[in-house]
Amino acid sequence: MTKWLPSLNSLRAFEVTARHKSYRKAAEELGVTTAAVQQLVEKLELAIGEKLFTGRGVNLKITPVGNIGFEELSLSFKQIEQTVKRLRLKNNKKLVISSDPSFASAWLVPRLNSFKKANPTIDVLIDSSANLVDLDSDAADLAIRFGVNDYDNNKVVYNLYDEYSCAYCSPALIDRLERPISIYEIVKFPILRWDLSQFKWSINTKKCMDWKIWLEEAKFSNFSELTYGPIFSDYNLALQCAIAGQGFILGSKPILKDIINKNLLIDPFGITMKTNLRYDLVLSEKSLDRQEVRIFIEWIKKEKAISDK
Repeated sequence: MTKWLPSLNSLRAFEVTARHKSYRKAAEELGVTTAAVQQLVEKLELAIGEKLFTGRGVNLKITPVGNIGFEELSLSFKQIEQTVKRLRLKNNKKLVISSDPSFASAWLVPRLNSFKKANPTIDVLIDSSANLVDLDSDAADLAIRFGVNDYDNNKVVYNLYDEYSCAYCSPALIDRLERPISIYEIVKFPILRWDLSQFKWSINTKKCMDWKIWLEEAKFSNFSELTYGPIFSDYNLALQCAIAGQGFILGSKPILKDIINKNLLIDPFGITMKTNLRYDLVLSEKSLDRQEVRIFIEWIKKEKAISDK
């Protein structure tokens, strides 16, 4: 008979909390609420009949029993992680691509069908996140990164697009305004914002998507008259909000090209800001050994050439 064990979720919640010495930081890593982490740890404490932590908040401390469990579980979870990575690598027909969310939604995903038609045996998994994955740990085979200017020497980097930003809106939002439209007309409409706090690793990215900086470059000065719309943690939701005619959004001219061509969004001011940022395809040198990776690189290069026409 199999011996009873606590749930894996409870064990994981304890290990991450002990590592960070914080319920809040553990919740951020696990993608759940702080209360959920606390409940999982409490269930584990109840199951083993021992307290694992004392105190709360900044005073949270691990108990001697908890410390023993933490050391053992940390080694176990690292072993599980390595095992899963080895299992994934056995499947030579799977590509894991980490991508900037806006690039994935507006450029990559709409084109993936052509890749699948040409390569039906290769499965593609898109990890759409603003976080930078560790390409050396096999967390992803390739990454499409935005706003990263410095790469390790062992990284292979292909520049996809230099970044140009514009203020976009739905044609319906401004259909009653007389042309030409001055940048000062923007005060009549909400401006939609993207939560940039997630880009702790890139100050330049924050500047590129900051309305105040962009408007100053456009010689706008009436900031007190602006109407601020919602703030979105997911850029794609902000984009859909703009397409629905609910305000202006700052967007990438090369990446949103398909949406612009479909007249879902327009640039009514005709103002384009050149930035020092770019979209890059990045991978480790060892990833080039895989045929599937090389096939994807050639495919995305061809798709970019088609898009640039």
